[in-house]
Amino acid sequence: MPQFSSFPLPFWLSAAALVALAILSWNQRESSLRVPMLMVLLTVAAWYVGDVLYNDYSAYLDEMGAAPLAAAWWEVLWFLVAFGVLAPWVHRSLNRKFLGKPSNLLSLVYYGGVESNRFQGQLDMICRFLIVIWVALMAVALVRVDFDFQGLFMPYFGEKADPWARARLGSGYDSLLAAAGYFQIALSAAFGVLAALSFRPFTFSASLIISLLMLPSYIFDRTRSVILATLLPGFFAFVLMRLRAGFIVRVAILALGFFAVEGWFKFVIENRTGNTIAAAFYQGVHSGEAGSEKVKHFGLNMLEELGLINSYLMAGSYHPSWGENYFAELVNPIPRVLWKNKPMIGIDYAIARGQKLDDTAADQAGVGATISTGMIGQGVINFGRILGPVAAALLISIWTALLARQDLLAAEPGRLFLYAIGLALTFNMGRDITLLVVYPFCFGYLLLLAAKYWSQPAQGGSRKAGRNRPAAVNKSARRP
Repeated sequence: MPQFSSFPLPFWLSAAALVALAILSWNQRESSLRVPMLMVLLTVAAWYVGDVLYNDYSAYLDEMGAAPLAAAWWEVLWFLVAFGVLAPWVHRSLNRKFLGKPSNLLSLVYYGGVESNRFQGQLDMICRFLIVIWVALMAVALVRVDFDFQGLFMPYFGEKADPWARARLGSGYDSLLAAAGYFQIALSAAFGVLAALSFRPFTFSASLIISLLMLPSYIFDRTRSVILATLLPGFFAFVLMRLRAGFIVRVAILALGFFAVEGWFKFVIENRTGNTIAAAFYQGVHSGEAGSEKVKHFGLNMLEELGLINSYLMAGSYHPSWGENYFAELVNPIPRVLWKNKPMIGIDYAIARGQKLDDTAADQAGVGATISTGMIGQGVINFGRILGPVAAALLISIWTALLARQDLLAAEPGRLFLYAIGLALTFNMGRDITLLVVYPFCFGYLLLLAAKYWSQPAQGGSRKAGRNRPAAVNKSARRP
């Protein structure tokens, strides 16, 4: 049980700001911005307020003292204020020509446009295109794993095969392997959404079968963020858009999903160091000892990390990079084979946190591990304690505007896929605002563009006429 008396004033102000911003976000004029802003607020609540409620705040006080933690809470509060101001302004600036349009997501939820013939026909077209991409990608994957079909599609039988494995520092054609891996993540999420929204037998069956083949590769892995990125889009699409049930039933299903994921993550944490997750699951099932209630989640400590950043800044052992880390994120898509000395992400902070290795570990970037600084901490290590939270708020405001844009353009079902994937990835950004998290969204966008190009001959002249019209939504749908 947390000792609330040990929490400083800015903690309570931050909690109050979260509640106030949540209410303001839902009641704002631009309905398409509601859900993305609420998702960001949920992310901040989980990674920062949730940190001190779940973990031992007194241990943080013993570790670094009260001053760095109080400074961290002031930075959280400053980030929330900046985000509340910047998000609507950025949305109005970037999505100016779409302002005044209703939220397609809310319209589809309230008025059932998902079941319309036009919407389902577009899903059929997208499904056929994605199947072609998936078959080609899996053909390459099977070659790379020596046709280990079981390891690629059924790792729960004992061992996972990873066709896109590479070293931390890429070389040669490793960038292509990375791209293939992100394409596979985007495809996995897309087929999950297709299975959730499709009512026609072929599209539903094909999407469900492919999802059941692809998802185990991520579920039986150590990377929890990718599990969320592939599972949540389809789950959210089913609960919010396909399920015809009342609010209480939907909340209950979301709660059951949360506890299921939370239980699985505990199993992953317990077994990810000494064994592969697939092997541990296989052995546990056969021994009758799968699962444990004794472990806690590691990594849900972004407030602690923000406090440590402040302690280093106060002691003078670390100095803001003045945008160098953000620049390293920006140029990350450039293959290292083209830019040998491309800046590395987060290495300077990892060294400050004691992760430096000897020079023989060149393929590991010279550190034992990189350290996630948190959404707000990342801004602080780039631009300091005043400008840093504002920089982070600006970046995440651009992201919320981008998600709102997908909602406004969701007359094209492909935009709904991007929207669902983006919402899931928003939670992962609590650990860092990075392209390494956003890549599935980026590659999903490339798939969307390719699908639109592929479908042009079939749609002909009707494509332009229906481009911006919400699917099966009448005028009354403007009420949300």
